[in-house]
Amino acid sequence: MENLILQMIEAFKELSYLGIILALTFEFVPAELVLPLAGYWVYEGTMNLYGAIFAGSIGGVLGPLTLYALGRCGGRVAIVKFGRYFFIKEVHIDKSDQFFEKYGGSVAFLGRFIPGVRTAISIPCGMAKMNVWKFIIYTYLAMLPVTAIYVYLGYSLGTQWEKAGELFSQYANYMLISIAILIIWMIVKRRKLNVQ
Repeated sequence: MENLILQMIEAFKELSYLGIILALTFEFVPAELVLPLAGYWVYEGTMNLYGAIFAGSIGGVLGPLTLYALGRCGGRVAIVKFGRYFFIKEVHIDKSDQFFEKYGGSVAFLGRFIPGVRTAISIPCGMAKMNVWKFIIYTYLAMLPVTAIYVYLGYSLGTQWEKAGELFSQYANYMLISIAILIIWMIVKRRKLNVQ
């Protein structure tokens, strides 16, 4: 399966930056493969680092936007019925719902950093009819650092770009700590506002 996806991504290379965007628009194509490979293309000199990061971030918004639209237009029934085509199980939807209820619209940003929630979090945002522009901005702000790290790792590793996932997990721990601090700060701030 991974080889088939890699062949598909290589075909998207012919479309340059648009190819990166299109590859990431399909939620079943893992960003963990596309972005380091885009970094490798930068290493080869066929793309610009900043252009690859920008294209990756845009694609990283369009993919979740399709799930947001599915949640907004089809609701939970459609998600349960069609979610398997996006590798989303009902348990993922349940976790995402709980996370959305707890943290509100900010989950479009925060949920991107939590395994088991990051893909499915777009669905409750759509079901809750969250403002689409707010959703896009939060998602973009979350995807930009993740994309930058993956693309840069692919660029730095060159011909060994496949190792980017292992290295990213080291960076991810620092990122998750930062996100945890942000979540705690938001909860404290929200409670102070509710007290006043």
